[in-house]
Amino acid sequence: MKRLSHMLPAGIHYAWIVVALVFTTLLAAAAVRSAPSVLIVPLEQAFGWSPATISFAISLNLVLYGCMGPFAAALMQRFGIRPTLVGALCVVDLGVILSSFVSQPWHLVVCWGLLVGIGAGTVAPVLGATVVNRWFTARRGLAMGIVTAASATGQLLFLPTLASIAQSDGWRQAVYVVAAVLALVIPIVAFLLPERPETIGLRTFGETGPSTAPAKPPANPLVVAVNALGRASQSRDFWIFGTSFFVCGASANGLVGTHLVAFCIDHGIPEVRAAWLLAAMGAFNIVGTTCSGWLSDRYDNRVLLMCYFGLRGLSLIYLPYSRFDLETLSVFAVFYGLDWLATVPPMMRLLTEAFGKADAPVIFGWIFAGHQLGAGSIALLAGALRSDLGSYFIPFFLSGIMCLVIAVLVLRIGTGRLALAGAE
Repeated sequence: MKRLSHMLPAGIHYAWIVVALVFTTLLAAAAVRSAPSVLIVPLEQAFGWSPATISFAISLNLVLYGCMGPFAAALMQRFGIRPTLVGALCVVDLGVILSSFVSQPWHLVVCWGLLVGIGAGTVAPVLGATVVNRWFTARRGLAMGIVTAASATGQLLFLPTLASIAQSDGWRQAVYVVAAVLALVIPIVAFLLPERPETIGLRTFGETGPSTAPAKPPANPLVVAVNALGRASQSRDFWIFGTSFFVCGASANGLVGTHLVAFCIDHGIPEVRAAWLLAAMGAFNIVGTTCSGWLSDRYDNRVLLMCYFGLRGLSLIYLPYSRFDLETLSVFAVFYGLDWLATVPPMMRLLTEAFGKADAPVIFGWIFAGHQLGAGSIALLAGALRSDLGSYFIPFFLSGIMCLVIAVLVLRIGTGRLALAGAE
């Protein structure tokens, strides 16, 4: 890796290669995240399971995906990014492969709920935040925007493909594709991802002052995660961040990411066409998230968050009243897609300002746990309401209202802030 860093053209810092590696890893993780939305209906048809039954496994996956975040950040600090990442990817791949053999609901819960949830939770939530804080002094917002856009790019690539495969060749073939993608990424990460800039003789991108030695790895990841939570919980900002990300998860991964395809099928839209709708949203989200990173380096991040949550709320309220035709769904895809993950870059910058560079990735893990608790809750609730009422109207409408409330709340971030021990 050190030799590779010196082979790069002048002016290209290896930090951008690291961003590309993380982007690729999160792209593969997006294949895993995309699968549930296109598997709900095929699993219903194959086994006669209800949406509520399938949604329980997906809900558990989403919750574990978030709850692993703070401990994943601490594991990366203690054992290193590369060992943690490779181990987690292997667990995810194992869970995906085993899920192709399911025949009972509890099989799905164990494979997709537990194994994939724990493994994916160690990979995705805090990886971008940890790497960006380690490798960048300047352009952090842009770098965070790029790695966050990986999820949207993966959605764009994998959703229509997986939906088409599931429809033509069966849902198991779609699962095999996901497993193969993960298997390809593992050796790339193992051989090309350095631990820190110092390990290959570099400084962080944009560093101009005296170089600082990396902190000694903490001894106990559990203690690190809990201590960071104790410090953060003294601040009102932490609770605003947590509440905001709870609603963010409920209105994104848990609702749209899980149930939009099924919602469209309820209105007579074929599964593959519905998957293309999500993919189109992913295309707009690539633009929105990358631009959000650029904007977060230049403008008030609280105002940006207010705009993003407000736009999302209006989009979700609009959808149930739309005609579900090409015109109205295109409007939804554009406005919702532009800010699907655009909340992450400004949120990460505000977290770093509030809690310091050292604590921010771990605290982001706790905040992301709230994000996924929201996602898991709405995924389960929406599935249950669909089973009982035959409609997704209520969860989509209420999620939109919650987003509008949060759009006002985020303006309070940074007011009345307490000084925190451990912040830099």
